[in-house]
Amino acid sequence: MRVSSRFPIAVHTMLCIAHFEQSEKVTSAFIAGSVNVNPVIIRTVIRQLKDAGLVTVDAGVGGAHIAKPLRDITLLDIYVAVEGDDRRIFGFHDNPNPQCPVGGNIHTLLDGELEDAQRALETRLAHTTLQDLVDRLDSITAPGTTPSD
Repeated sequence: MRVSSRFPIAVHTMLCIAHFEQSEKVTSAFIAGSVNVNPVIIRTVIRQLKDAGLVTVDAGVGGAHIAKPLRDITLLDIYVAVEGDDRRIFGFHDNPNPQCPVGGNIHTLLDGELEDAQRALETRLAHTTLQDLVDRLDSITAPGTTPSD
């Protein structure tokens, strides 16, 4: 199974930007302090989010901002931005033995199930907005804290 950390890191990044952009300069180094990863990883994620039209970045001095209303950004939008066209949850081994009764039929048996699972995930992600997560975050966090606190 292909499980990527890009999507959770991208959601974390978006939440940091949304939570701190009014009070802090939200740079890749700042976000990396919250995610606890190298800022290079965050810069890659921010570039993908920017390419998808979800964030903007101030030229020169840096600092990321959410590009549109939080209620208009779904988890699916973020997922598609960082996972791209090949966003399958499950990878499939390339060469099952066509002479074997299992290997020769595994795609017939399993492809539809995996496609249904992918569709269910994406349907679920489409139902949650960044605003929903910000509201949940606001209900459980102390105001004014930063990643370095």
